[in-house]
Amino acid sequence: MARTKRFILSIDGGGVRGLIPLRILEALESRLAQRGVNAPMHQVFDLMAGTSTGGLIAAGLCAPRPGGTTGEAAATISELRAFYEREARDIFTHSINARLSRAITNPLGLFDETYDARPLEKLLKERFGWTSMASGLTKLVLTAYDIEQRKAVFMTNGLEENGSRPDDYYFWQAVRATTAAPSFFEPARVENLSRKQDEALVDGGVFMNDPAMAAFLEARKLGWDNEEIVIISLGTGRAKERSFPYREAKGWGALGWMQPSKGVPILSIFSDGQSQTAAYQAKHLFAELPKVTYHRFEAALTPDAEDMDNARPSNIIALNGAADRVIRDKTVLLDELADLLKAHVETSESGAEKSELVHAA
Repeated sequence: MARTKRFILSIDGGGVRGLIPLRILEALESRLAQRGVNAPMHQVFDLMAGTSTGGLIAAGLCAPRPGGTTGEAAATISELRAFYEREARDIFTHSINARLSRAITNPLGLFDETYDARPLEKLLKERFGWTSMASGLTKLVLTAYDIEQRKAVFMTNGLEENGSRPDDYYFWQAVRATTAAPSFFEPARVENLSRKQDEALVDGGVFMNDPAMAAFLEARKLGWDNEEIVIISLGTGRAKERSFPYREAKGWGALGWMQPSKGVPILSIFSDGQSQTAAYQAKHLFAELPKVTYHRFEAALTPDAEDMDNARPSNIIALNGAADRVIRDKTVLLDELADLLKAHVETSESGAEKSELVHAA
């Protein structure tokens, strides 16, 4: 008798480049609809994992919508696409007052990488309300890093290794934490609801931009066997041709490595290097574990499309173009996955666990 499959969605970090994995999900959603399946993504995937922008997407698709009907997610794929194509410009925009203030205090613009986190926080509160991750409509893991306790943090509604419940967080604060990219946003001060204490967290991309391995380990903690696991890993695009010439880099100093006008080279290198490494390791590890099914989607970007905060209309067009090429090149695989997911939804609906809505305030 065939084993029940457990489908896992993993989404990389990458700022506004989150539009690319979102478009791939949109293509998958469209294929499911053509097959008569109109289920939300939290009924399609048994576990979602996300870092930074990937965490925002994953949380949006599996958090309960405040004031919504039972089982209604905080965001649809079309709503998330609207955020990246339109609202992101408000997040990654300096106000005129802020610009004038920096011109006086920082005439050289050495610290102009910091964005005001308040517009983002306002949006997150409106979207997620005050429900906690324990309310998740499917299993979820978001990555962050605690700068005070110096440890990696995996915010999840799954299980700890000993079978106990993990620490709980407000959804909006968990997303604020996983998207708190150093030099773009200040660290997030979030409340650990289980321990009744505050934590200072930054973007999980500082150590795990591609969370596929975290998703796999989370699945194993849940007791899922290798032959059950199907991982769909979505990258946010790579600009292979973008380089940081030695003759320029040798004179940057600490501030130069962090300057947004140069694309924040140190963060770009960290995130790109980690995603490359994680994808390479996952590919080879799961080849050694042949019962695990692993699919990786990645887009090729032009050098000027790589900046995580480039929400200008011209770049949105470029990112959509990159996504279109991935969808075109992976048409056969997307069709195959849609067939598998259709069968998965149809066979698992009756046995789906009901999530309890938790208002943690």
